[in-house]
Amino acid sequence: MNKESVRWFITVFITTFILSITFSYISTNALTNLEIIPAIIILIVIILVGILFDIIGVAITVAQENEFHAKATKKIQGSKTSLFLIKHSSQVANICADVIGDICGVLSGAISALITTKITAQYGLNFNLQFIMSAVVASLTVSGKALGKNIAKTKSTSIVHAVGKFLSIFIKEDKKNNQKN
Repeated sequence: MNKESVRWFITVFITTFILSITFSYISTNALTNLEIIPAIIILIVIILVGILFDIIGVAITVAQENEFHAKATKKIQGSKTSLFLIKHSSQVANICADVIGDICGVLSGAISALITTKITAQYGLNFNLQFIMSAVVASLTVSGKALGKNIAKTKSTSIVHAVGKFLSIFIKEDKKNNQKN
């Protein structure tokens, strides 16, 4: 393992740990006071965020640089950022699909446990609803990501360009360097 790989491992580990503990703390404390329906809506949003970031991660790994070089020469907004994302596709995909995707998976599991506890307590159920809820959450996540991968492969250019445009709002693209990339 080279120094850059070790540095990347440490960065991903620390980032994942901080994000995971932060989001887990916030979601757990916020959801304990929520009613069942708003908690279910938050659960669905977290599942969709995990699927969306998985789509972005896959799209960036399959997108072709040459399509963005042409856009960069025309100085189209987001093209330089899109090129940067593609050139760093393994790291970007790791952050999107693994870090964010896995955190969403852990959060959805924790939130589903809180929801089932609320449902069981509120309705006095005698069976363990957690098994069914876990299966529903896992099925939605896995099937959503399976569908998303196909979308990511067929629409990679437009997905990467949309992400590049969005990020370019926050990252100033150097128009002089646009032509070099």
